[in-house]
Amino acid sequence: MRASGARMNEDAGVRGADERGGGEMSGLGTTGGHDLAFAGPGALAALVRDGQVHPRELVELFLRRIDALDGRLNAFRAVLGERALAEAERVDRSGSLAGVPIAVKDDLPLAGERATHGTRAPVSPAPADAEAVRRLRAAGAIPIGITNVPELTIFPWTASAANGVTRNPWNPQRTPGGSSGGSAAAVASAMAPAATGSDGGGSIRIPAAACGLVGMKPSRGRVSSAPAAAGWFGLSVHGALARTVADSALLLDVMHGALPVDTDRAPPFTGSYARAAAEPPRRLRIAVSRRLPPGLIGRLSASQRGAWERTSSLLSSLGHHVVERDPDYGLAQLEFLQLWLRAIHEESRAVSEPVLLEPTTRQMAAAGRWLVPPSRRNALLARRSRTADRIGALWEEFDVLMTPALARTAIAAEGGFGRPAPMAIDLAGRFTPFTPIFNLTGQPAISVPAGIGPDGLPLAVQIVGRLGAEDLLFSLAGELESAAPWAQLRPAVA
Repeated sequence: MRASGARMNEDAGVRGADERGGGEMSGLGTTGGHDLAFAGPGALAALVRDGQVHPRELVELFLRRIDALDGRLNAFRAVLGERALAEAERVDRSGSLAGVPIAVKDDLPLAGERATHGTRAPVSPAPADAEAVRRLRAAGAIPIGITNVPELTIFPWTASAANGVTRNPWNPQRTPGGSSGGSAAAVASAMAPAATGSDGGGSIRIPAAACGLVGMKPSRGRVSSAPAAAGWFGLSVHGALARTVADSALLLDVMHGALPVDTDRAPPFTGSYARAAAEPPRRLRIAVSRRLPPGLIGRLSASQRGAWERTSSLLSSLGHHVVERDPDYGLAQLEFLQLWLRAIHEESRAVSEPVLLEPTTRQMAAAGRWLVPPSRRNALLARRSRTADRIGALWEEFDVLMTPALARTAIAAEGGFGRPAPMAIDLAGRFTPFTPIFNLTGQPAISVPAGIGPDGLPLAVQIVGRLGAEDLLFSLAGELESAAPWAQLRPAVA
C-alpha cells in the first residue's frame, strides 16, 4: 500500500492528550496546532474517530487560522464560526470525514446561507443544502465558511467588486487562480483542510495548479449538481481541492453519485477512489503533449515546460510507455468559447438585479447573447458528442494524456479584473490554454503539483483520462506523489 503524504506530529498529539488527562486532545500548542492544520481530512477524521481530537477543537483551530491569515488572503466571503461550533457538538464521529471542517465555494447552496456567485445582487438564503454538501455533511464534515469567487465564476482569477481580490498564499501579489480561488487559497494556507470547487473551464484544476494542490475535475455526471441543473450546459462539474492525492480521492468517494433529477450520468463506479489512489497502476500507455489548442495565442513558459519534461521523464522511469502525441483538437476551443459565452448570458438573466453586475460581466453576457443565439447554441450542443469522439480517439491508443496544467505560474492577483471583456478573455486564454477542452468533452482530468518554479510559485501538470476513469487518474497521480512528494511544501502565508 502507498503511504499517504499527509502526516501529523505524533508528539504533539500525545502532549495534547496528556494535558487533558483523557483520551481526547485538548489545548493544542502552536506547533501541534500548525502540524494538525496541515494533516489533511483523512488524518483528521481518523483522529476524531479514535477519540484523540474532538471536532470542536478542530473547528476552533481552523477558526483561529482564518482569523490570523485571511486578512492577507481574502479567501472567505463568510465565516460560519458559531454555526460550525454548534455542529461540532452533534456531528457524527464515525464517518469518513468525521468532524473535519470544510470550506464551501460560493456557488453551492448551503442551508440558511446565501450562494451569491460573487455578485452584489440580492440573494435569498438557500432552503436546503446542495446534494454535494449534503453528502459531505453525511460523512461528518462541518462547513466552516464560504469561499470567494469571481463574479458568476467566470474567470481564472478571483477578484470581484463584491468581495475584493483573493490572493495566493505562495505570494500574495499573485492570484490563487479561479474560479475556485478562495477555496484553493483556504486549503493551501491550511485555513481549511479541504474545500469544494467547481470546474467549467479549469476552475478546479487552475487554482490547484497555482497553489500547489491536487484538483480533480470529475467526469461529467459523476457528482450531482442538484438542486441546480447541469452548470453551463454541462461544461461545469463539482469536485474538491485537497493537498494530497489520497485526500482528493477520499473527497470524491464521499461526493460522487448522480440523482434521478441529474441530466448527465458518468459511467458507473462501485469501487473506492481512495483505494485506487493507494495502489500504483499497471504499466500505462501515456501520451504527452504541450501543444496549445488551435485558436489560442500564447506560449508555454520555460519553467512550465521544464515541469512537463521532468514529469514525462519520471513517468518513463516508473516503467510507463511515454510517447509525444497531440490530441486532434480541431476547433474545439472555439466551440468551448461560444458555449461559455452563451452560458454566461443565460446565467446573467437569472441575477435578481443585473444592473449590479460588473461591466466586464455585462460585456461577456452581451457577447453570448449576440454571437451565440439559441439556434447556434443548440447546434453546438448537438455537435459536442462528435467533437468529443474525435478528441477521444487518442484514448483508443493511450490510457492517459499528460499536458502542462498552466502556461505559466500564477499571474498578478487582480488578473483581468476590470478590463474590457476581449482583453480579459485573451489573458485567460494565455494563462490557461490546456484545461477548457476537457470540459467540452466531459472527461476527467486532474492537476497535480510538479515542483516549484524559479519565482517560488508552484508548477503543475494535468493528467486526462477517458470518460469515467477517475480511479486510474488517482492511481497514477498517487504514484507520482510517492516518487516526488510535495505535501511537505508550505506556502509563505501559512
